[in-house]
Amino acid sequence: MNAINVIFPYRYQGMWVFDDARVGLDKEPFVAGADTMIDRATAGIPDARDGFRLTFSEHAFPGHQLVLEWRRQEGGGDWYWSPQLGQEGWLCPALLRYFEAAPRRIYVATAARSGSP
Repeated sequence: MNAINVIFPYRYQGMWVFDDARVGLDKEPFVAGADTMIDRATAGIPDARDGFRLTFSEHAFPGHQLVLEWRRQEGGGDWYWSPQLGQEGWLCPALLRYFEAAPRRIYVATAARSGSP
């Protein structure tokens, strides 16, 4: 598994989704608060709805903007709290395509699709 992962979420039929053929995901949706976290985290990125870069890792990396702190497991997925956004969101079991187990912290950076993390 990679130490740092990059996906490119975009809006599709009113939902934030992403594709990652490398791990067998197609139009995987963000739901239950994770979608509104993305709305807020990408508010300053022009045309984010058409796609943006989301870089994430269980280890802090230069330029990360958000930290998601694990709270609890529910419905096969995991709830995370973002102190920077003041809200929590649920990450579905697809999280385990990137990590062996749900990390205690996930460090996140968002940027324009063509920008650097």
